[in-house]
Amino acid sequence: MSVLPILKWPDPRLQEVCAPVAEITPEIETLAADMLETMYDAPGRGLAAPQVGVLLRLFVMDVTWKEGRPDPVVCINPMLQEVGKTRAETDEGCLSIPGVTARVSRPTQVQMVWTGLNGGRFVQSLDGFAAVCAQHELDHLDGVVTFDHLAPDARAALLAEYAAA
Repeated sequence: MSVLPILKWPDPRLQEVCAPVAEITPEIETLAADMLETMYDAPGRGLAAPQVGVLLRLFVMDVTWKEGRPDPVVCINPMLQEVGKTRAETDEGCLSIPGVTARVSRPTQVQMVWTGLNGGRFVQSLDGFAAVCAQHELDHLDGVVTFDHLAPDARAALLAEYAAA
C-alpha cells in the first residue's frame, strides 16, 4: 500500500464525470487499499478516486475512525436509491480544497447502493454525517465540488479565501 498524491482544486480532473468500474481487478483492489491509506494519512473521512487522479466511480470512507471505531467502506459504482426530504446545512471540508470549509445544504438521510470489493451488492441507509460524507464523495464522481453547491457570492468569497491561502 502507498499514500497517493491528492489533487487540489482547480485541477480539471476534479470536474470530470467518472466512468463505471467494469470489473473488480487486482488493480482496483490495490487502488482501494491505497486510497484508504491516503485518506487516513490526510487525515480525512472520505476520498474519491478522481481526487487521486483516477476517473472511476469508486470512493472510500470511514466516518468513525477518528473516534477510535474504524469502519472502512469501499464503494464501487455507488448510487443513491432514496433521498430523504429533510435537509440540513453542515460545514464541509474537502481534501482537494485544503483550508476551506463550505456551508452546504444536503439531505440528512439517503439510501445508497454499491458494489463491494468482494463483488457483493450492498444497500445501506445512511443518516447524519455518514449521509453527508457519502453525498460529498458521490459528488466527486460526478465532477462536483463543494464550491458548486454555493450561491454566487458565497462561492466567490470562498474561492478568494482559497486563492489567498
